[in-house]
Amino acid sequence: MTDDPLALAIRTGLPPELLDLLHAHPRAGWPDHPQFHGLVSFWLDRHMGFRHLMARIRTETQSLIDGTADPDSFPQRLVPLGRRLVDELIGHHRIEDDAYFPELAALEPRLAHGFEILDTDHHALDALLDSFVTDANTLLQSPDRRAQAGRFHDSLSPFTAQLERHLADEEDLILPVILKHRFG
Repeated sequence: MTDDPLALAIRTGLPPELLDLLHAHPRAGWPDHPQFHGLVSFWLDRHMGFRHLMARIRTETQSLIDGTADPDSFPQRLVPLGRRLVDELIGHHRIEDDAYFPELAALEPRLAHGFEILDTDHHALDALLDSFVTDANTLLQSPDRRAQAGRFHDSLSPFTAQLERHLADEEDLILPVILKHRFG
């Protein structure tokens, strides 16, 4: 655990000084903004997709725990969902780190620290993804998948919470920049 109050594992939101643009462009008004139907709606759709994949993985795993899913067919459900989550998150973060973050930070230099926080989040999420893959493989290789499913499900809670924190903070920082500057 870290003492950094902005670390993804313990952060409860972005510092107020990074949220000025969010106050000028609140979430409730995003759908009515002329720039919404483009990069902003695309970004939100991608994030909703990650949230949906995590929810599906948790639901499928809970079904195995509850005994309503067949342990022998469970890999055919978990593997595609898990692979898609890992591959799409890695690709999404690579594009953000290499293209979007530098360009958006240049438009709003006063928010540079926020982009650094999000980049640090990506490294933390990489470690969580590594653990996810290890834990999923342990589950899939277990002779008693139902018993192992509880441990895997428990490991999803911190991953889900940190992913949600990152996605929400990313939306709060980045999407107002896109709206303000009509970027994309």
